[in-house]
Amino acid sequence: MTFTRRLVGARMLQPLHRRDFALLVGGSIVSLLGDGFFYLALTWQVYAISNVPTALSLVGVAGTLPFVLFLLLGGAFSDRYDRRRMMIAADIVRALCVGAMAALSASGLIELWHVAALIAVQSAASAFFNPASTAIIPDLVADEHLGAANSLAGMYRPLMLRIAGPAIAGLVVAAFGPAPAFAVDAASFLVSAAAVAAIRTRPVARVGTGHGLRQTLREVGEGLAFARSKPWIWATLVAALLSLLAFMGPVEVLVPYLVKNKLLLGPESLGVVFAAGGVGSIGISLVIGSLGIPRRRVTAMYAFWSLGVLVIALYGVMTALWQAVLISMALQALFTAGQIIWETMLQQLVPRGLLGRVSSLDWLVSTGLVPVSYALTGPVSGVLGPETTLLGAGVLGALLMGGLLFVPGVRDPERSARDGPEPRFAAG
Repeated sequence: MTFTRRLVGARMLQPLHRRDFALLVGGSIVSLLGDGFFYLALTWQVYAISNVPTALSLVGVAGTLPFVLFLLLGGAFSDRYDRRRMMIAADIVRALCVGAMAALSASGLIELWHVAALIAVQSAASAFFNPASTAIIPDLVADEHLGAANSLAGMYRPLMLRIAGPAIAGLVVAAFGPAPAFAVDAASFLVSAAAVAAIRTRPVARVGTGHGLRQTLREVGEGLAFARSKPWIWATLVAALLSLLAFMGPVEVLVPYLVKNKLLLGPESLGVVFAAGGVGSIGISLVIGSLGIPRRRVTAMYAFWSLGVLVIALYGVMTALWQAVLISMALQALFTAGQIIWETMLQQLVPRGLLGRVSSLDWLVSTGLVPVSYALTGPVSGVLGPETTLLGAGVLGALLMGGLLFVPGVRDPERSARDGPEPRFAAG
């Protein structure tokens, strides 16, 4: 058993032998810790201003709509320009936004429109950071180590974002209010920017020499054409689009509301619920890091995600903290398992010169209706009640996710894994 644990650890840590990837991971760990502070502090700050689900729904729309609107542009730029510089610039903008939120909260002057405006700008910056951060990984890690790199991320991401960050932030917010937690997140973005700036790797291939609107549109069109040619990409994106419409708003808005108003618990308890999800993510990452990606990878991915969405329905009938903890642990384990498979397939099967644009399309389509989900959550929960809304969201979302598995061609990567790699798609 000891030998097995050592073997798994060695396999998952192997990508860290690359200096530049280790820098990326180090900056990401600090930034994710800050994000764990931010999300809990944001929830508590908004409900302190206005203790109704509609308030957090409004902030959710402001925090997702700019992200959706700028994603394709962010993806095209990440395939054209230096991904490092894009990530650094985005981190600085996000640090300024969250720093302003910290100052307003500390002064006692913060209002709901302040939160909405600042998170909108932060969201737009993330639309440039996220595609670049996904596309840069194959520049830093050998192809055979991509699965290990994604499994490693599946461990440190929830450890920081859902365990350490919220657990500490819950205590900080309970004792001092949201302002210090916002300040920690602002500082974490600056650490991330410094780490990315120290990366030496410079990709040799970048598409396009023009910089006008026509060139940008052509590059975006190439990414769309590739995605349309692969049913496993476009069908999965549609499945994510529809299922996230059903459940994202209810989970993000109503679970904190129920913890506060039904279970009558404080921010430290919400931190425990978030942390439990992190434990589930880490556990499944260890399993996948040990056993590798399942051979029937598309089928497994859809199964994990569909079950995870269905588990959300249990939030609607929870009556105690321990139940919320178990639900969070299970659904995050299932979501993480599917995400590791998905990211590895994208990095292995999408040409390097198109990866930024396909990644941005992934973010765009899968999150495209999330602002609508947030906008609907307040009114729908006002009519049906928070519990019934969560029940319906879990069941409907699971059906929408699982149904797309049966689109012809979706399971092609399972055949290519047996028969050899797919033919490469040439970027223009």
